[in-house]
Amino acid sequence: MGRLTLMAVHAHPDDEVLSTGGILARYADEGIRTVLVTCTNGEQGDGPGGVKPGGEGHDTAAVARQRLDELRESAGHLGIDHVELLGYQDSGMDGWEANHDPAAFANVPVETAATRLAELIERYRPQVVVTYDENGGYGHPDHIQAHRIAVAATESTGIPDKLYYTAMPREAMRKMFEQMQAAGVDFGDDFEPGDDFGTPDELVTTTVDVSETVGRKMKALRAHASQGDSIFVLQMPEEVANAAFSHEAFVRVVNKVASAPEREDDLFAGLR
Repeated sequence: MGRLTLMAVHAHPDDEVLSTGGILARYADEGIRTVLVTCTNGEQGDGPGGVKPGGEGHDTAAVARQRLDELRESAGHLGIDHVELLGYQDSGMDGWEANHDPAAFANVPVETAATRLAELIERYRPQVVVTYDENGGYGHPDHIQAHRIAVAATESTGIPDKLYYTAMPREAMRKMFEQMQAAGVDFGDDFEPGDDFGTPDELVTTTVDVSETVGRKMKALRAHASQGDSIFVLQMPEEVANAAFSHEAFVRVVNKVASAPEREDDLFAGLR
């Protein structure tokens, strides 16, 4: 077996932090090689000066440059060994005009993008790959496409021993929102998580303690300052952030490791 390697496949600059920033930092600290694949350049994010996509003066090229600079800073805080950029065009949120651009990542044939990801899997040979679930976590077209290509590349190469989807356990999410509301955090008038928000707890197979990395995870989030309006967790009081970010959860969907337990506290259980 080669060097233990974790590969996280994400859609945009800043996605690497919330659901996987802790594991990327923790495993890097443990000497495991960490590889981040970011599929788009984030052109549909807020521009310099807070200009919104579609707004007057929103320069997609400038947004991409800024977001990729922020990504490099974030990766430094998390100790990520390798950042690989696929360079596709951000598709925007579901229902946006950008969805219709043929060049948008969500419109690229899955096999085309999956072939490029498969080349990276061949190069780095990760035992563990992490990406989003079938719904991309919350329905973002680029997250769904990242899921599709990660599954396709994992299957076509046959290299990873384990494939995981990021998860937001419902009970933990419910408690976090209650704590944030009690602390006075404003989610906006249109935010109301339903009963089906998050991942059913019984589906979660793996919960990793990343409490030692919370400070670095918050620094990585703050590195994406241009998107601060959409990263509501930056409003968290410190004690809420420490509780919310102390663990990261996953659903294991591929497992070739016979000795890996049904419930894990380590993505590399059975591999070391």
